[in-house]
Order: sequence, then structure tokens, then C-alpha cells
Amino acid sequence: MTGDERRKYIIDLLKQNDKPLTGKMLAEKTGVSRQVIVTDIALLRTSEEPIIATSRGYLYYQQKTQNDTFRKVIVCKHTPEETKKELELMVDCGVTVVDVIVEHPFYGELIGSLMVKSRYEVEQFVQSFSQNNAAPLLILTGGIHLHTIESDSQEKIDAACNALKKAGILVTDNI
Repeated sequence: MTGDERRKYIIDLLKQNDKPLTGKMLAEKTGVSRQVIVTDIALLRTSEEPIIATSRGYLYYQQKTQNDTFRKVIVCKHTPEETKKELELMVDCGVTVVDVIVEHPFYGELIGSLMVKSRYEVEQFVQSFSQNNAAPLLILTGGIHLHTIESDSQEKIDAACNALKKAGILVTDNI
């Protein structure tokens, strides 16, 4: 299979799955190395394919129309140990945590794609920190960070914000 055929196949695989696909799995399916997949994904992204890399693999992310999706950017503050609690509060309300954003003094805005929408995905995300000896981005900013959250209803977004506020995680004008 040529490079163009392989990249088309990768897009087809990603579109057929709403769960992330790892580079290793894509490499096995296409008969190339994981590094070739990384290059293919980079090429696809430069051609404006909406592929995002999460800690669990690659996703083809087609945003829903404005009528189907409600989005909000929220400001949170907590310790690294409270990350799991924060994410669970949001997904329990039926929202997807799209990303995490921090403001770095040298690099500017840093965005990490999360795409977490269930407790199972929260658990995978949290486990990946210990398995990879990594730390969450919030350590760069003393705990302050932003999340883009989305849902199919404004009520779910509001419920998530209320749960975070009650837990002392949501930064409001009063803090």
C-alpha cells in the first residue's frame, strides 16, 4: 500500500472508531512502524484533518454543529492529587472534558487534548501519569488551568460547573 493509501486507510479507521486508536495498533494494521504512523498523522494534520492526539491514542474529531453541542471554557484550581476528582465530577454530569490549557511564561498557551467523557477514561488518564512518570500541566501554574468542556445540553454544563464550584475547584469571580 502506498503512503497515500495508508493515510486514507488511517482516516477511515479513525472515523469508524469513537475511541482512541494507539499508534501501535495503527502500525500493526498497516504493516509499518509506529514512527511511520507518527509521520502519517503529522501529514494528515497539516492537510487539516481533525485528528487529535490524546494520552490514549489518536481520535478523528468532527465537531458537531452548534445546535448539537454546548461548549464552555472554565477556570479551575486544585492540586495534582485532585485531578481524578475534578475529572470525575465533570464526566459524572455528562460532559466531555475536551482539553486542558495553561499559560506558560515562556511558551505562552499550552493545550493538552484530553477528550475524557467517562469514569473509565478518567481512570486510564490518571493511570497514564504514574505509568509514564509524568505530571499534569497544572504544576506549571500553581494549579490554575482551563478546561474546554462540551455536552449535548446546557444543563449538563451547568451541573458540572456547580459540582466543581461546590468542591472548591471552579475559580469564580469571588475567589
